[in-house]
Amino acid sequence: MTDTVSKFEQGMRVRRAVLGDAHVDRAEAAKTDFDAPFQDLITEGAWGTVWADDSITTRERSMLTLALLAATGNFDEIPMHIRATANTGASRTDVIQAFQHVAVYAGVPKANHAIKLAKATYAEMEEDR
Repeated sequence: MTDTVSKFEQGMRVRRAVLGDAHVDRAEAAKTDFDAPFQDLITEGAWGTVWADDSITTRERSMLTLALLAATGNFDEIPMHIRATANTGASRTDVIQAFQHVAVYAGVPKANHAIKLAKATYAEMEEDR
């Protein structure tokens, strides 16, 4: 088994643990020949290397990820990562603290939009219960 296969398998396990089987199954079903190399890259790099590293907790990674997504204006993935907090242990208090850091260090409008997305996603999560 090569390191790439190992990283991919490790990445898939971590990805499923953080995002949930249903999300990963939908993403895998939607994968095509066109985007398969990209999907492999994020599974190996993001999930098999960064998220799999145990230097910090998944709770801390979740908070960092949400803050970075908001700070860089990459809002499309915020709902997915809010949903993932159910698996990572990042509380709503953790999330609002992360977004407050975004407000101070990256801008109030970005934090405001991230909070709006988080509130809507939390409401959807409550409805799904």
